[in-house]
Amino acid sequence: MPRQLSRRTALAGLGAALLAGCTGAPAPPAVPDLPTGTETPSPAPVPSVTVTAATGEVEVPGAPVRVVVLDTAELDSAITLGIPPVGAARAPADQGLPDYWPLAWRDRITQVGDIGSPDTARIAALAPELILGNQTRDGAYYDALRAIAPTVLTRTTGFPWKVNFQLHAQALGRRAQGAVTAAEYDRHVGRATQAIGNAGSGGRRISVVRFVEGSPTVRLYGKQNFVGTLLADLQLGRPDPQNVDRFAVEVPPDRIAEADGDFLFYSTYGDPAKAGTDAVLAGPGWQALGAVQAHRAFPVDDQLWFEGIGYTGANQILAELQHFLGA
Repeated sequence: MPRQLSRRTALAGLGAALLAGCTGAPAPPAVPDLPTGTETPSPAPVPSVTVTAATGEVEVPGAPVRVVVLDTAELDSAITLGIPPVGAARAPADQGLPDYWPLAWRDRITQVGDIGSPDTARIAALAPELILGNQTRDGAYYDALRAIAPTVLTRTTGFPWKVNFQLHAQALGRRAQGAVTAAEYDRHVGRATQAIGNAGSGGRRISVVRFVEGSPTVRLYGKQNFVGTLLADLQLGRPDPQNVDRFAVEVPPDRIAEADGDFLFYSTYGDPAKAGTDAVLAGPGWQALGAVQAHRAFPVDDQLWFEGIGYTGANQILAELQHFLGA
């Protein structure tokens, strides 16, 4: 059976696949080049632009450099487009920012509170030119945030990530680069779909399960979320309980049979003991799952699969799915 990819192996493998021109599972580079901070400044000021955000029209600088991001989708968009943020909020149960980004990059970004609870004093101290967030998490803080800097909020996060990325690209002055990024992803999807089909795994039912610290239930992901869109792009099927136009279905541990699929991918947000992961995985219900018995149940990186909401995260997940599905 396919082995779980280590993060270092995955990053190295993606680049090597491109350079070698191999036909197995080529993928875009794992992470984009990050500016060094020594680039030659623009010879002339770039005019401001007006974007249409969830809150209405917002005038933003034409080429913002000092950007603060308040969720992981905004973080992925900014770095993917070559603008490392000066500040970012982190998920409350995580120790830091998503670890699919190199540590050297993450260390350069000041943490500005938790997602959903931004620290406006820290944000103000960074003197940002632009703040990116979403109304679901940050709507209650909008007035305080826009008093610091122009603030562009998408309506929500996750499922509409491709549309949200285009707004981020416009606000960051990187629309052309955003179009290239989206086109590269579409080509990657085409290659991956073909490779998975050639491996005989096309149409397999993919189960996505997340254990969440502090929750008494197990989360079975439906179709209206980030990972759900990737599976749809790859034309992969879903088990009946997850083949629904919903974000997720919550089930108690004694109904874990509903998590079964041809392949099962699972992760834990927070402490596995507090999330019930350890107890469920050791229980007879989990051991009876067809995917487990067939050795097709794989732990995945929670910060990548569930927080990597953007094109860099998506490209890495596509490569992992190819690997796990034998393509």
